This record gives sequence, structure tokens and C-alpha cells, in this order.
Amino acid sequence: MARELSTVGVVGLGTMGAGIAEVLARAGVAVVGVERDEIGLARGQGHLKHSTDRAVARGKLSDAERDALLGRIATGTDLGALAGCELIIEAIPEHSDQKRALFAELDRRCPETTIFATNTSSLSVTKLAAATTRPARFVGTHWFNPAPVMDLVEVVGTVLTDPGVIEDVEALVARVGKADVTAGDRAGFIANALLFGYLNNAVRMLEARYASREDIDAAMRFGCGHPMGPLALLDLIGLDSAYEILDSIYHQSRDHLHAPAPLLKQLVTAGLLGRKNGRGFYTYTGPDSSEVVDVGAASGPSVEEARPVTTVGVVGTGTMAVGIVEVCAKSGYDVVFRARGESKVAAVRKRLEASLEKSVQRGRLSSEDRDATLSRVRGTTSLDDLGHADLIIEAVVEDLEVKRALFAALDEIAKPGAVLATTTSSLPVIECATATTRPADVVGMHWFNPAPAMKLVEVVPTVLTSDDVTATVRAVALRSRKHPVVCGDRAGFIVNALLFPYLNDAVKMLEAHYANVDDIDTAMKVGCGHPMGPFELADVVGLDVTLAIQETLYREFREPGYAPAPLLEHLVTAGFLGRKTGRGFRDTSRG
Repeated sequence: MARELSTVGVVGLGTMGAGIAEVLARAGVAVVGVERDEIGLARGQGHLKHSTDRAVARGKLSDAERDALLGRIATGTDLGALAGCELIIEAIPEHSDQKRALFAELDRRCPETTIFATNTSSLSVTKLAAATTRPARFVGTHWFNPAPVMDLVEVVGTVLTDPGVIEDVEALVARVGKADVTAGDRAGFIANALLFGYLNNAVRMLEARYASREDIDAAMRFGCGHPMGPLALLDLIGLDSAYEILDSIYHQSRDHLHAPAPLLKQLVTAGLLGRKNGRGFYTYTGPDSSEVVDVGAASGPSVEEARPVTTVGVVGTGTMAVGIVEVCAKSGYDVVFRARGESKVAAVRKRLEASLEKSVQRGRLSSEDRDATLSRVRGTTSLDDLGHADLIIEAVVEDLEVKRALFAALDEIAKPGAVLATTTSSLPVIECATATTRPADVVGMHWFNPAPAMKLVEVVPTVLTSDDVTATVRAVALRSRKHPVVCGDRAGFIVNALLFPYLNDAVKMLEAHYANVDDIDTAMKVGCGHPMGPFELADVVGLDVTLAIQETLYREFREPGYAPAPLLEHLVTAGFLGRKTGRGFRDTSRG
């Protein structure tokens, strides 16, 4: 049974250390906080006062609770004051030599029963433990910043850590109201190992001028529900810290995808470190400000160049096609959709009516607007009936030959000047364009599922697409109350090119028995604010779809790190495709 740790030392009272001390004291734990000098001590005491005063102002603490909390934290500059602590947490700057020297000194001063913990986010816990005579009583406790707000702690054991020590620390983490995930000692642990590969990929995308910083960030916020875009998140973390973490992960993994992007190194060398000094990928009103002052103009041609659109044609009867029909009709466009047979025309109409009625019942749409929307929609079984449409959107099966045949047919029936758009999420748009005699009129318009709810549309011009065509689909997206982002025609566009390698990395982590499904999902939801963990998301997307997109990325970029994880391939071969079959990374068939 885990023992209850009643007195905990914290060395280093910067933002992180002071936050850890506050969390512990709030839960009734006696804390001894130590800084290296009086200046650091005064700064740490200021952190504690500012944070707890803010909690009082927000009604999360009473005056009496704040005073009691602060009363449980003894602070000073003497390491000798830590001798009576059962656990000591190190939270000093991320420099290996300094940390090793500190632990060697603590090892001499403290009883052999004292547990040592490092808050490192990237250094080897094993190497730090080697500076002591007690590696069995040495762990990593990676708290997330700011500690009073973030609910995750990664508990990291080495090959020498006593399992009982892990249990003691896990019990403390639970006692202070945090979620813990347990991982082995490797660079980045769970969250950073998955997060920073994704962040680095985003920097490389910007570096290649594939998309603007605003569009990369907006794509991941609106397309994946992330609380921040990757470049804004790097500014918050600090570009120097991000560089050090990536460099540390790379030296252990030797994976090119973790090698810090040259642009990141250039920014750090130039002293552009992010929010901490007011300028990184973005420029802020001042140090530690979150207000951006150099917001870029919308990417892509101005919507003033757009061709007029009053009628939209949609080819397809699946979930995506029906969603696009609904969005366009609600936005005031006349919509003609084409289905293969009258029964499918009726089925689309029925699904559309059900979706609109649900919106009425939820108070999101008036009955008058519902009726007006339905009046603007007409179904047909003849492709020729789309010949008068100003914009024709293809939303058929993700098969290149099927799409090329369809675009060749649309080329014959569409009126001159009509814009032809494909909703493909991974196939080359140029392949669809070259199936026609009018490639300048062809563009990618990747909607996200479900289209009525998801705000993002990726606009994908090819090297042959006319600017007014790009402007047209941007204008339609804006009128449909969507957020369009513009990117080049390459596999995955923005969202899938960033998302699926991250999912694949999570599968590799599981495959290596480094952490389990629940801990990995928890780390990314609680530690990074993602709405779903990678395995939960893959099960929803479908493991077959996940594999197909990852294979497409691998074929396009020839990047060894993009090779699909064998475990993913095996699950798909076994027919475990996620929620659609009741079993993927989790078995939902029994629930």
C-alpha cells in the first residue's frame, strides 16, 4: 500500500516550482520551498502571492484559505531545510549539469529514505538518478505549466526505480487532484514525444512556404479542435525551450522528424523566443503578452476576384455530400445534387429534412428558414442537370480513377466558367484537373465531417488553378460561415499532413510497450488540451482510413518516419477498424 507523503520539498521557485508548491499546499501538504539566492526567493514568493491573490479574486479561494495555503509553504535559501522532507521535487532550469550537481548535494544532506523527483521534460531521468546513491528512490514527475491549472502529471520510472516509490508518488498526485500517467524513461516521455514531432512538422510546413502561419494555426484549431495552433503554441512554450526539447528527443530517437527545423534554430539564434520576449512566429504587444500585433492578411486571392455563384451542384450521396448540400442551401445558394437512382435521391432528401428538423428542435434554425432551405434543394439522377451550376463540388468515393472519370464527364456538361471542385482529403487535385480540358477551373475544396458542424474548409489550388477560381471557393466558404485556409496541392494538405503522422507516432509508442492506450490518450487530452486522444480519434476516423492516409503521406514524401506502424496494419488486416466494427484500439462491441 502506498504511504502518504506529508512533507514535500520543492527546489526552484520559478513559475513551475512555485506552481507545484501551491498545488501541494492547497491539498494540505506541508511544503519547504528553496531558491538559490534572495533574489530568486523574492521572485518565487511573488509568484505565489500573485497566483493565490488571483485565485481569491476569481472566487476559487477565500482569504482565509489563501492565508492557510501560504502558511503551509516555508521558503528559504538553505538546502539543509529539506532534510526532513519525505519527497523532494527539483524544478530548476533544464540544464543537466546543474540538476546533477543539485541531486548530488541533496544526496549528501538527506536521509536515504527520502525520495528524489525531477520535473525535467526532456532530460534522462536515469542519468540524473546516477548522480545519487539512491537510484531506486528516484523518479520523474513532469508537471505541466501552469501547474495550478493543468491537470496532468507524468510519473516516470527508470529501470532501477522501486515500484513502491512509483506507487507513493502516484498516490500523492491523486491526492492533490491531478491525473497521472506512468511512463518509462525516454526523451519526451508521452506528451512531449508526441506533441513536439507534430509541432516540428508544422514549422517545416511554414518553412517550405506551403501555407501561412495563420492558416496552419487556424487549420488545427478549426479542423481538429485544438485549443491553440502549433505555431502559437510554440510561441507560448518558448522557442528556445522547444528547440532544446526537440534536440534532446532527436539525440535519443535519431528520427529525422525530431531534428529541430532549421527555421526554429534561426529564430532562437536571432533572439526571437516567443511570448516571453514579445516576438517569435508572431509579434506581441510586449514580453509575456498574448496579444498579437502583426496579424497577417487572409491568404489567397481576394474574394473580390471571385466569379459569381448562385447555383451549386453536388455530386454524391454520402454523409459529406449531404452535409455540403445542407450548408450551401442554408447559405442561400440554389443546390442541385446528383444521385445514382431515385431511391437515393429520396434518401438524401429524407436525411436533409431530418438534419434540418433537428436544428429547429434545438433552436438553431427557424421553421421558416428550414422550409426556405428545403425549397432551394433539388435532386436529380442526371449529371446533365448540373450543367447550369456555377460551382460543382464532387464528393464521391476516395478513388482516383473514379474521380478522374467523373471530372472528365463534368468537363463535358459544365458550362464555360463553371468552377469544378473536389472534396478529396488526400488525393492529388492536379490529377482531377488534368482529366479535364479546363484545368485552370479545377480546385480542391476539402470540407471536414460533419460539414454542418465543422468550421474549416481547406482550399487547394494546383499549379494550374486560376486565381479567380481560388477566390471563388474562398468566397463560397466565407458565405457559408466557414473558415477557409489556403495550401498547396500535396498529400494531406494541412490538417491530415500534421495529424496522421502524430497518430502514427502514438501507435508506434503503444507498439513499443512504452505506455498503454489509456495513458497515452489521457496525456494528450489532459496535458495538451486535445478534445480526443490519438487512439480515441483513430477509432472514430476508422483505422482503415487512418492507414490509407498514412500510406498516402509515406508514398508522397518518402519519409521513413511516415511508414505506417506495423500494429496499425495488423489491426486493419484483422478487421479491427474502430467504432464502425466495434473494435479498434478499444473494444466497444461489449459496451
